[in-house]
Order: sequence, then C-alpha cells, then structure tokens
Amino acid sequence: MRRDQVGFLNQMIKDYGDIVWIRVLGIKMAMLNHPDYFEHVLVRNHENYNKNTFLFRAIAPILRGGLIGNVGGEPWRHQRRTMQPSFHRPQVAGFAENMTDETSQMLRRWDKQYGPDDIVNVSTELGQLAMRIVFRSLFGAKVGERGKAIEDMFFEANQIACAFFRFPLIPLSWPTPSHRRLAEIIRTMDGFVADIIRHRVESGEKHDDLLDAMIYAVDDVTGTGLSNEQLHREVLNLIIGGYETTSNSVSWLMYTIGQHPEVQERLQAEVDTVLNGRVPTFDDVLKLKYTRMIVDETLRLYTPAWQTMRSSIDEDEIGGYRIPPKSDLYLNIYALHRHPEFWHNPDAFDPDRFAPKEVAKRPRHVYIPFGSGPRICIGKHFALTELTIILAMIAQAYHVVIPDGYRNVEPEPLITLHPKGGVHVRMVRR
Repeated sequence: MRRDQVGFLNQMIKDYGDIVWIRVLGIKMAMLNHPDYFEHVLVRNHENYNKNTFLFRAIAPILRGGLIGNVGGEPWRHQRRTMQPSFHRPQVAGFAENMTDETSQMLRRWDKQYGPDDIVNVSTELGQLAMRIVFRSLFGAKVGERGKAIEDMFFEANQIACAFFRFPLIPLSWPTPSHRRLAEIIRTMDGFVADIIRHRVESGEKHDDLLDAMIYAVDDVTGTGLSNEQLHREVLNLIIGGYETTSNSVSWLMYTIGQHPEVQERLQAEVDTVLNGRVPTFDDVLKLKYTRMIVDETLRLYTPAWQTMRSSIDEDEIGGYRIPPKSDLYLNIYALHRHPEFWHNPDAFDPDRFAPKEVAKRPRHVYIPFGSGPRICIGKHFALTELTIILAMIAQAYHVVIPDGYRNVEPEPLITLHPKGGVHVRMVRR
C-alpha cells in the first residue's frame, strides 16, 4: 500500500469483490465499492454513520470541528443549517463575477508572460487562481497586503498537510518542526479572520461576501448563529475545500482536454457559439452543456475528494454482510467511478458518458464526486459553476497542447488527488 495505494485498493476489489475487510496502519476497516452500498451508508441509513474515524481524527488539528470533519449529530446539523443558505443558487450567482474577473486577470497575465513555445506548469498557475477566487468570495475584493500574506501562509500550510499524507503518517499532534509551523499558521489565520470580523461588527459595514453571510447567518431551528470560534474554523474549512479541490480539478481539466484534441475542438465550438467572444455570466453556465460534460467526466476520473470514511454507530447489514458497531468503513470514490459493471472501458476519457440519456441508464450513486446525502459537499454548486467558467474562458482564449515528455501524468493520492509533478502544457493563443 505504501508503494501504490490506489493499485493496492484496486487489487483488493479485484480479488475479493465490492465489500472486503482490509487493515491499514493496524486499523481494520470495511472497504465498499458498490453504488448500493454507498447509498445505504450516505443516504438511506446515514443516521447510523458518523465521521468518528481514523481519517478525520488524523486531520482534526486542521479541520478542528469545522463542517468538513465534524463527527456528526446535532452540532453538525446546527452548522449545516446555519451555513447552507449562503451556498444556494442565488448566492452562488453573486460570486460568478469573482470567478470571471480573476480568470480574466490570469489570462491577461498569461498573454504577457508566456509565448506559444513556453511550457507552463499550469497546476501552479491554477492553484493561485483558485486561491484568489476563494479569498475574494470569502473576504471581498479588498483584503490588502495582509490578506496576500495569509494566502502565502495557506499555500505553505497546504504543503505541510499534503506531506502528512505521504507514508509513514506522523500524527499532526506530534511537535515536529513542520507541525509546529502548521499550528503557528493556523493561529495567524485565526487572528486575521478575528480582526476582519471585529472591524465589520464595530463599523457596521456590510459586505457582499461569504464571511458577512456567515457572520449574520442564523439557524432557523435554534435561532442562533455561529460563534466567533466556529467562524474561524469554518473559514479555514472553506479555504481548504475551495482551494485544494478546485486547483486540482482545473489542472486535470487542462490535462484531459490537452490529451484529447477532438474533445477540445467540440468544447471550443460550443464556447464560441454560446459566448460569441464575451465573458460568461452565471446564466451561461447552464447553456454550456458539453463544457459541463467535460467537467463531469474529468471529476469521474480524477475526483479530488477521492476517499472518505464513516464509522457505524449500531450494528448494521450491508450487502448481506454484518457490520458490527463502531466499525470503520472506507469509501473509495476513485474505485467506484471506475467500476466496470457500470462504466464501459472505465479508464477511458469520454465526456459523452454524461449525455442525459447515458446518465439516465446508470444508478445515481455510481457517480458522487461531491459525496451524497445530508453531508453532500456544501460547495457543490459553487465548485461546478467555478470549474465550468474557468474551463470555458481558457478554451475561449487558448488551445491547450501537452508537449512530448509530459503526456503521462500519474494521480498522486494525498488529501486530494493531485497530478503528480503538475500538469505541463503549451498555451497557444487562438
């Protein structure tokens, strides 16, 4: 497993089927690989499963009870009810301009900085874009020099967190130099958020961003909002979710269209027809149907949140097998999205899999890049809007070419599914 984590898991499925006990770092867990089993755990019997698992305990010093890693129960329900309205469709529509504006700035910089023969590691560039979008959506356009310093700190923290997921795992609670640095960065980020909140509350200024929405959000059941401490945690969780998943997804999008010129041609034809040279709006997202199919197929093959875990509260039965209380369940979404029973030629890239008639043929829970059930990713609509807009704007401006020597990029399973070494392309102006 240390040599080839994904290969090991795939071999277990091949040898033993869609439900199998495995042992990881001495911890026994049942690995699931069937849409019916995923639906059972995440939807039909979700009340019997929480996040009190090895995976979420390991990263608790980073997530600290935020929405992503909260074990479950009423504390999680309160967080979700309070935050959910900030991510509904009308609210996401208000953030589309952030996405288009920041992407336009990146494209203008590329025009000045890169020529058609330059080989660019777009993973680095797109990571910076993802960070700018999430910071602007959280804090507004004017976060100042201190905000830029916090961005840089987050990049450093993210590198430490990714290194943690390379075997052997050294608990984040152990005071290694990098772990102490991570704790220092988190304290600094908390102070940054606390200062912004204090200024806004004292000044009475209103801002059209996510932080303001969460400051004044109220749980319609309890009538209470988020405490300042919880706000700090949720802001960091949103930065992690908004940066880490998006940056990797857009990198994989560049890789997939660069590998498939025929797909890129269809993409560009649709973008040219729908947008006719203008900057996309939120309303255009639904019209960019083939663009969205490319996004979906890329998320199938390279789902950023490629794994998750749950723990059973009471005894249960899955697929005819007994699940004892307090059993860890390992849900490998990467393998599920390649299940040969439901995906023909599963390792091939084919956006036409997501034509409506093809989607209707498959079980719903065979494709769950954002999870499912009550704990489905709160930022799903934000992410899909962002990925569609970024892909459309890049295709509108450039033809993506993958040079010889960079055509085979392996997925690296860390916190999310990274393109190992980054995606390198040539950006040829259209």
